[in-house]
Amino acid sequence: MLYFANPQYFWLLLLVPLVPVLYGILRALRLKRIRAFGDESLVRSLMPSWSGAKGWVRVILWNLAFMCFVLGLARPQMGAKLKEHEAKGAEIMICLDVSNSMLARDYSPSRLDRAKLAISRVVDRLQGDRIGLIIFAGSSFVQLPITTDYVSAKMFLGNIDTGSVPVQGTAIGDAILTAAKSFSAQSEKSRAIIIITDGENHEDDAVEAAKQAASLGIKVYTIGVGSLRGEPIPMNGELLKDSQGNIVVTRLDENTLRQIASEGGGAYVHAGNEEFGLTPIIEDIKKMEEEKYNSIIFEDFDEQFMYFFAAALALLVIEMLIGQRRHKRRLFE
Repeated sequence: MLYFANPQYFWLLLLVPLVPVLYGILRALRLKRIRAFGDESLVRSLMPSWSGAKGWVRVILWNLAFMCFVLGLARPQMGAKLKEHEAKGAEIMICLDVSNSMLARDYSPSRLDRAKLAISRVVDRLQGDRIGLIIFAGSSFVQLPITTDYVSAKMFLGNIDTGSVPVQGTAIGDAILTAAKSFSAQSEKSRAIIIITDGENHEDDAVEAAKQAASLGIKVYTIGVGSLRGEPIPMNGELLKDSQGNIVVTRLDENTLRQIASEGGGAYVHAGNEEFGLTPIIEDIKKMEEEKYNSIIFEDFDEQFMYFFAAALALLVIEMLIGQRRHKRRLFE
């Protein structure tokens, strides 16, 4: 099947019908000048070698060449091929808290936006490692399955907000168990879970979940986002209040996050505004034994533009060689 990578260039094809129209207008003006100069048949007899038909042939050839050139600019491509790709590295599942408390602005512009920026920067530095993304609040689900497609990872990351999970809360344990089930069957040793949250767990036993993950050979790291003194939560231009009208203040629960990391065999890092904490964790994960894994990827489409450019060049050469004069044919000399 034929695809076009740059279809916007097809707008140039609107110029194709204009060329013969403009040429016809120029021919009509030329004929008008000839008639003003003198008798038309007499003037033509003074130019026996000039061919009017060849002018139209040249216009047609130029138009065809222009069409081929535009098709080449649109980059026609033939269907993609599947290819098996082998790489080495670790598998990393990042669990990102998207509860309302992540809207607090003790980080600029907010806890959630700062976390997304840090993840995006880390993705830019990955080479060979596979990454997956889980978002959680009162429940959790896989936003991006484990992959080496870093472009897709950043695209999915950009679409995340606090409305991505309809159930509010902070179920860290559920996120850990979801992540543990999301690793590929090819990975056995180099597996790690990174939890990015403010640590206010209200839903389940996250420490027990980390212990279960560690028993499967999965390391669990935690990054604490927020301040110990607490911060109000902006919602719809106002500060979030509880049922009694009191302003809700969200505080970082470091103790819970330290216990999760300890039971998970990983480490806890308090995120800073400058160094968020992901870089040292990724460096520690890279020290784990690399594993080989295979994945099926799409090869690039077969480019076809060069054939259209070659056809355009050939047509232009023919157009120039035709000229505007009649050939003098003499059968007998």
